[in-house]
Amino acid sequence: MASGPQFRLLGPMEVRLDGSSVVLRAGKHRALLAALLLRPNRVVPVTELVGHVWGDTPPARTRGTLQTYVMRLRAALGDPSLIRTAADGYWMRVDPLAVDAHLFADAAARGRAAVSSSDLVTARKAFAEALELWRGPVLSDVPSETLYSEHAPRLTELLMTVHEQRIDVELALGTYADLVPELFALTRDHPLRERFWAQLMLALYRSSRQAEALEAFRQLDRTLDEQLGIDPSAELRSLHQAILVGSPELAAPVVAREPERAPPSPMRLPDDIADFTGRDRHVERITELVTGSVPIVTLAGQPGVGKTTLAVHVAHLLRDRFPDGQLYVDLRGYSPGPPAEGLDVLSRFLRALGVPPDEIPPDPDERSTVLRSLLAGRRMLLVLDNASAPDQVRPLLPGTASCRVVVTSRDDLRGLIAMNGARTVPVDVFDAAESASLLTRLLGPGDHAELASRCGHLPLALRVAAAYLAGRDEVTITGSPIELAYAALPPAPQRLFRLLSLVPGPDFTPEAASALADVDAEGLLTVLAIAELVVLAAPGRYRFHDELMRYAVVSREENDSPAEQRNAWNALLNHYVRGVERCAELLYPGIVRLPSSAAGPAPRISTSADALAWLDAERPNLIAAIRHAADHGPAEMAWQLADALRGYLWIGHHVGEWLATAHHGLQAARASGHRAAEAAMHTNFGTLYLRLGDYARSVEHHEHALELYRELGDGDAEASVLNNLSLVHRRSGDLVAAKEALVRCLEMLRSADLVSTGLYNLGQLAVELGELDGAVEHFSQALALAPTADSHTYVGMALRLQGRLDEARGHLERALDIGNVPAGEAEALENLAALELTSGDAPAALALATRALALVADGGDPQVATSSRITLGEVRRALSDLDGAAELFEQALATARRIGYASGEVRALIGLAAVLRDLGRPADSASAAEQAVRRGAELGLRALENQARELI
Repeated sequence: MASGPQFRLLGPMEVRLDGSSVVLRAGKHRALLAALLLRPNRVVPVTELVGHVWGDTPPARTRGTLQTYVMRLRAALGDPSLIRTAADGYWMRVDPLAVDAHLFADAAARGRAAVSSSDLVTARKAFAEALELWRGPVLSDVPSETLYSEHAPRLTELLMTVHEQRIDVELALGTYADLVPELFALTRDHPLRERFWAQLMLALYRSSRQAEALEAFRQLDRTLDEQLGIDPSAELRSLHQAILVGSPELAAPVVAREPERAPPSPMRLPDDIADFTGRDRHVERITELVTGSVPIVTLAGQPGVGKTTLAVHVAHLLRDRFPDGQLYVDLRGYSPGPPAEGLDVLSRFLRALGVPPDEIPPDPDERSTVLRSLLAGRRMLLVLDNASAPDQVRPLLPGTASCRVVVTSRDDLRGLIAMNGARTVPVDVFDAAESASLLTRLLGPGDHAELASRCGHLPLALRVAAAYLAGRDEVTITGSPIELAYAALPPAPQRLFRLLSLVPGPDFTPEAASALADVDAEGLLTVLAIAELVVLAAPGRYRFHDELMRYAVVSREENDSPAEQRNAWNALLNHYVRGVERCAELLYPGIVRLPSSAAGPAPRISTSADALAWLDAERPNLIAAIRHAADHGPAEMAWQLADALRGYLWIGHHVGEWLATAHHGLQAARASGHRAAEAAMHTNFGTLYLRLGDYARSVEHHEHALELYRELGDGDAEASVLNNLSLVHRRSGDLVAAKEALVRCLEMLRSADLVSTGLYNLGQLAVELGELDGAVEHFSQALALAPTADSHTYVGMALRLQGRLDEARGHLERALDIGNVPAGEAEALENLAALELTSGDAPAALALATRALALVADGGDPQVATSSRITLGEVRRALSDLDGAAELFEQALATARRIGYASGEVRALIGLAAVLRDLGRPADSASAAEQAVRRGAELGLRALENQARELI
């Protein structure tokens, strides 16, 4: 659930602010608030608000009286910024999921999506969450007939549908007898709803109550005859006959159309060390606790005692006990650098569990909720390494008894013991026998007692000492093993060891180390790894143990001048900036970026695949570098990195990381008074909120950027922001404002690339307005300026819509020949599919539309995925797969509403209306068509509005 204010409309109205209830005693205040909440982040015109609040008897001074009511409502809510004023109305700035009516619809959509992917356990949970939100009749204490007539029937019907869908899932999961009492109540309360009767008959039959199942049918038959003079539906009559003869088909519950797919079982543990030694009692005790009833086991001990090694070793031993997977994260709670970001850790876990990036919520509490729901009922082991406080751990804890958690810490984390049922296993240094065993394995047979004693029996010190003594005649050491190992190094690896402590992130590559120290570092890193002073964490990636890093920091401060340290830090940042810029050139060359001050060679990145792999691997380091540069300088590197990363974070939907980088970049720009950078960071935020569908915030940040660029006289940058702003207005359905922004943008542009982008957007707008001649003209002009794959796709789309199919086919096939990123290729394939469908070749259309959706369904661009689902739904309808088409349209509708894809919402409603009519559900079809007409009219989508009217 969203954080912040919470609003409840599914029953008596409730408002909660900061955990306290706010009572709105005036009925008109409740009506006004409900009208705004039911259309969050969208302007509700004054005329509509007056109708909702006063009905047919408006006050004499309509606007003035409404202003007074808005003022009083703002005061009651305690935050005037929640209700915003627009030119012709008011709108409520609120997370839709903070309103139970929208949260209900979202949970219902998640349930349906889970059913379509055969994840019945998740579907049951989502449907249950949706139903729990209802506390009584919707809007029960809101005195507004218009609001009630507009929203209550829709929400009540959805409530009944969710009841039916949840019961279908329960039946498929084998829950029969427990459903019978609930179904008796539902058929009593809704005696004409045949699906409840069908479910009751099935539940009774599968509970070995055949006679009662047959009697239920007879009762329904009598009720329908007495009240309506009709017979039960053909479906119910067939079910009755099957129960009568004991058909074996009834014993095989099937809800999903596709075979059930097992959810991912991630195996994300680090490698177990080959020479693990000792700790027999600890292994036995941890195993006993983890396989028993203890939910959390904390391994507590001093640095270097081997807590991580022990935790990972036990986790490997217990893999078979946790067949659904193991997750690992280093929380870096004691690292000299910043700890792991909670948002980033949650994102990594959710991705490992198969959540598409665009479905990962930005709010940390919501991410924790999703994680717990995914872990529910599964047998998984989580290893949370280097936690410094309970609050680092709690957001990552599962809420199910089937999972176990192993935490390592230097402290006993008593808060976890008191509140979460954790048990602590103290981890001390080795005993004499364990030390002797490890040293014998590392150095060979001999008397190692003195060496073990000088190392304090500390495993880390023993390993460093053994690495130091290997190949030497000495059998013991005098002094600290780390100091001796460091002192034994030649000057070059010593210097590299010291400078590596400047790396703010969790690991580093030979290329990064080379840039940092201005040397070829690959061989030097091998020397450090042999000396046990750095760890090879993965192929081509090294990391420090915290204690070794602390020693490196002290040595650096003692041996390297501030200027040397500053130069090394700047060189590392230059390496990161050049790397991100190189990736940007390959992945999103059209995105306008700040001028760069970075110097030096870029990392070896030659293809788009290389670029994505590099960014994925370096993401934690890049985010840490932005944060460190914002706090400690140089500030320009913080905003340059944040700006250059924007396209990657958009592509991957890394929302939490994007919020963090934009925040640190804006902080650095403001602190240094750099107005152009501040404007760029506002643009960054505006793009982020566009991606999230929060159009009000997106407009706010883009307008801040416009003001700053106007002050600076930067016309190209101002035009680029206007281009972005037009897209925001278009997505939110304000096509007039979108066109105005685009026209202003094109008047200012000089760069051919930017003019081309502006023309693309103007062409898209013309398509939505039904101005196809204009669309062809704009797209063709853009193609002449920049003959890219996208330009051919858009020209082909416009020609297809005009009916010029042969010309369209040539452009679309040319787009595929040129090649593109997955989203771009999917758009070309989808348009080819639509073209083949128009030409009458539905099988060819099916193959193309299926390929298009496959490219973007799993974590791709959600808007392109939505459009591809709609086209595939149209193809399936043409092939008479009506159930399959309906599922695709429902999925597309849910996503379009979630991301604010306005034209996609209307297209999905049109497709749904058509297929519901084909399925013999005229009332449902008319409802969907009427919604499409209403939304099309609201948004100015004339072509789609007319298309929807034909279905009424």
